[in-house]
Amino acid sequence: MFPASAFRVLALLLALAVPLLTAAEPVFHTSPRASVLVIGGSMMSGNHFSDATLPAMRTHFQGCKTIALVLHASHPSERDRMELRLQEAFTHLGGQVVTSLHRRDAAGAIALLETADGIFVGGGETFVVLGELYRTGQLEVIRRRVLAGVPFGGTSAGANVAGLLIGTTNDFPVADIPSREALGIFPAVINPHHPDPSSPGEFSYRGAKIGVYLQFNPTETVFGLGNAAIARLHDGKVTFLLGKAWVYRSTGVRALQPGDTVPELLP
Repeated sequence: MFPASAFRVLALLLALAVPLLTAAEPVFHTSPRASVLVIGGSMMSGNHFSDATLPAMRTHFQGCKTIALVLHASHPSERDRMELRLQEAFTHLGGQVVTSLHRRDAAGAIALLETADGIFVGGGETFVVLGELYRTGQLEVIRRRVLAGVPFGGTSAGANVAGLLIGTTNDFPVADIPSREALGIFPAVINPHHPDPSSPGEFSYRGAKIGVYLQFNPTETVFGLGNAAIARLHDGKVTFLLGKAWVYRSTGVRALQPGDTVPELLP
């Protein structure tokens, strides 16, 4: 029998021999062909995209004939209606044929993602859409197709999951997820629906919440996007196109103007 002190010494030696586990930095997945449009939300006017967003959307999806629509963030009871609404919006935009993944079985949904020449992820509950992308294996398929040059657009929750991880989603965790790490095809943690300074209480509260997040995650960059604000990763750079946006880092915050490039988001 070993004395208790010997077991304590052995346990200490084992503990010292095992390195401390630290959280891995989120990974940015990109290629020279990647083209990613992120929208802060509230981009619709009736059943069409709002007039302000049309130029950026048309440029981004130019040449696309078929769009795979990802509506996982919507409640299942709402997906038929949302599909019809976005079908009309894309018809008005450029005549693209739009089909939602919820119309297909598991294999059919993957096949649709593999063959569509554009992908659009709608808004709703961020934890639900990310959990579903993991559960179905669609996350890896979307990432691979975007890196191959298929244009990706995401609004609100769809913008959240385009980012590195869903660290600053505004949504409650209504569903379990295996990881906060998202598609990682846009080089920031995104905060959509960012309030405008014209609402000073909401604006300062959101900024303070993001500041606390960065105290605990000082190496990350948070990209705040106002409603209907649009940014695009294209040709290896990020350009802010429309609306109001802010780049938050642990060292401070910078307000953007339309037309600004955002070098803080790229190495």
